[in-house]
Amino acid sequence: MKPIVIFGDGDIAELADFYFTHDSPYEVAAFTVDEAYLKRHEFRGRPVVPFERVTETHPPDHYQLFIAISYARLNEVRADRVALAKERGYSLASYLSSRATVFPGFELGENCFILEDNTIQPFAKIGSNVTLWSGNHIGHHSVIENDVFIASHVVVSGGAKVGHGSFVGVNVTIRDHVTIGERCVLGAGALVLADQPDLSVVAPRATERAKIPSHRLRGI
Repeated sequence: MKPIVIFGDGDIAELADFYFTHDSPYEVAAFTVDEAYLKRHEFRGRPVVPFERVTETHPPDHYQLFIAISYARLNEVRADRVALAKERGYSLASYLSSRATVFPGFELGENCFILEDNTIQPFAKIGSNVTLWSGNHIGHHSVIENDVFIASHVVVSGGAKVGHGSFVGVNVTIRDHVTIGERCVLGAGALVLADQPDLSVVAPRATERAKIPSHRLRGI
């Protein structure tokens, strides 16, 4: 087993610990957070150490790091911690679910978190520090650039591109050969049929609640 330290002590860190423990060649040795946010010294039965001292307690020649942070500030927080970890000499572990579908030639980047039921078709390219939550379709010859977070049940059609630092919400569909620029936000349920420039926000309206209560509905 390869020992790793997980950065974070929230929900994503807890999930990362579960997945790495039950479905990877890694063993989680500890957690680490910025000292200013250190609120406890143990999490899930393992020590929590200040990030400022992690090289002393878990040196980079013996441990890898995994940065378990969400899409906060359009993935900048996660990307910043990845850069700091590398500056301190750490290599970054990645998780690829055994229940994900990949094909020969697929290359797993550093600090990726690819959960169950993702299908990554041949010739698709996934960058580093990319999160693919469960159940996505990443089409052939598509490109997911670095520092992207893709939520669940997203369809990225063949030849499409999702730019650096973007967030793609639940149930988004991106048409084939469409390019999404850098640091874009595609809201839940968006249907994207044309290229989007950098910093675009595509946010479809939510379904409105009916004016009548459910007990007045007929035929249901």
